[in-house]
Amino acid sequence: MKRGSTLFLKFAVILMGIPVLALSLFMFPQIANEANEALEKGSDLAFAVYGLLLVMYVSTVPFFMALYQSFTLLTFIDKNQAFSELSVNALRKIKNCAITISGLYVVALPFVLTLAQADDAPGLAVVGMIPIFASMVIAVFAAVLQKLLKEAIDIKEENDLIV
Repeated sequence: MKRGSTLFLKFAVILMGIPVLALSLFMFPQIANEANEALEKGSDLAFAVYGLLLVMYVSTVPFFMALYQSFTLLTFIDKNQAFSELSVNALRKIKNCAITISGLYVVALPFVLTLAQADDAPGLAVVGMIPIFASMVIAVFAAVLQKLLKEAIDIKEENDLIV
């Protein structure tokens, strides 16, 4: 049962990475080309689009690092090494990646607000905050799991010394 669950989760981790990779390879360059055409026509919003695209490209690095660490964590679970320092380190790296992503999107928020103001779409500002809050939820969840796992490892080591 455990092997099947972790296999399903590994598959889900891979499925999470495919759309982001596809966006990075196909959609983002197309948006950059359209922004370039708008810049040639004299639009000032192209720089906001460039800034937003830059943040989105840079944020893919910690995103894929976090996915790799999630995959690694599932591998540790498969090998019955879930209660090890390796798992704690993987959770710490996932937490740091989530905080980095959140910070990057905080930096991108002025670009989103500029685009929202130009299009007269106040809802776009709220949509721009979604990655920030989602990343922070993941960071808090990873931090709690990291702390609980560290305490469980300490209790396990203490019990091993008593016996």
